[in-house]
Amino acid sequence: MSSQIPGEIELENRPSVEAKALRINLNKFIYGTFAEIGAGQEVARHFFRSGAASGTIAKTISAYDKNFSDNIYGEEDDKRYVTEARLNKMLDHEMQLLEERIPREESPNKMFFTYANTVTTIDFAKKFRGHGWMGIRFQADPNQAYSEITLHVRFHQTEARLQQEVLGLIGVNLVYGAFYKNNEPKKLLRYLYDNIDQDSIEIDTINFKGPLFESVDNRLMSLQLVKNGMTDAVMFNPQGNNILPAKELYKKNILTLRGSFRPVTMVNINMFEKALDAFIHEHEVKEQKTVVIFEITLSNLRAQGEIDEKDFMDRAKLLCYLGHIVMISNFKEYYKLVDYLSQYTKKQLGLCMGVNNFVEIFDEQYYQDLGGGILEAFGKMFYNNLKVYLYPIKDDKGNIINSTNLKLDPRMKDFYKFFKYNGKVVDIFDFDEEYLNIFSRKILKQIRSGESNWEKHLPEGIAEMIKENEMFGIKS
Repeated sequence: MSSQIPGEIELENRPSVEAKALRINLNKFIYGTFAEIGAGQEVARHFFRSGAASGTIAKTISAYDKNFSDNIYGEEDDKRYVTEARLNKMLDHEMQLLEERIPREESPNKMFFTYANTVTTIDFAKKFRGHGWMGIRFQADPNQAYSEITLHVRFHQTEARLQQEVLGLIGVNLVYGAFYKNNEPKKLLRYLYDNIDQDSIEIDTINFKGPLFESVDNRLMSLQLVKNGMTDAVMFNPQGNNILPAKELYKKNILTLRGSFRPVTMVNINMFEKALDAFIHEHEVKEQKTVVIFEITLSNLRAQGEIDEKDFMDRAKLLCYLGHIVMISNFKEYYKLVDYLSQYTKKQLGLCMGVNNFVEIFDEQYYQDLGGGILEAFGKMFYNNLKVYLYPIKDDKGNIINSTNLKLDPRMKDFYKFFKYNGKVVDIFDFDEEYLNIFSRKILKQIRSGESNWEKHLPEGIAEMIKENEMFGIKS
């Protein structure tokens, strides 16, 4: 669909928030409601102030009182109000009312929409910064089914007033983008920050659905959030839907396996299985309160130059097929990953890594951007409730290398011993030695050159998927 729709008046590219709201108001076909909870009616305010709102706004509502809110939208099982479930109830309810009270036969050319948000701003003690859910359900054609964009934001400002203001701006950008940039979802994503200081607000989850976005893979949109610097990490579930990190990780034991997974191999799965077995036998760890993450860093995705989106999707689809939660992060250094996870939990953290990667984290060059160097990094990393589950490698002579015989710079040996003998490094002993000869780079080369026998080194069903979907540049 064109970014121009009937009835609109053309304005400058990348217009101001006032111009965006006015353009929506002057389009005689766009009509809908605003429902906002928790931070004022900041989005609706812009549409009222820009003028001509009577042609666009059927109703605004702000059910601040919990009893009023529950009576309108129903009670939540978890008694929480700033949730995706609450947002969806608001969208459902308000759209139903709009359709009931504005008969289609009287408004055959109207494109209905409902915008909603549920937000908490910074508390008086400034302990919690605030966050919120917002979304829009809308039509780009009166005869078309509804499409939808929902997202989660985290505020970074330290004043409630500033948070309210930025909420209003991003809300207008969302409504405008839904109607005028729906054919370019990647641009729509970037335009959400129009007229906003990017440091003031973070978008860490977004989902597109409906007929306008049938070709959109939300995993790819997750990648855009990290690539554009809108957030440091995103997650998606095995079904391919973006999920909120805070919800998934809150008060959980977290085991993370970092890799290129290009493609995922039997050694990756053996590492995961053996590390998980050791992890859930830790004294404080309960399996039902444990989440496992397969993490890919942005630097890994850029290893071959610019990010190849098909290559990324190939990796993501294989991990999802195996039933894993995937994280895409901007954390090149492990200590940053640990620091991020520690925002959401004080429970046990685990990193599963091979000996080669473990040796790299003792390289002082790795921490030149830190004033305290490697000491500061390890303080951040191991101050938290963290253990490293170390998977061995074979050297050129066929010797098994683990925590007891790995080679470090002489200056690092005593430093390493401190963590080793304080139980922070756990060797994986019950590994399958045959897997130590599997290297994803070698398999990738075999796939691309049309060689055979690489299939046996991959988990069940993965080779078939690679062939059927022509992944990783396989020769047909």
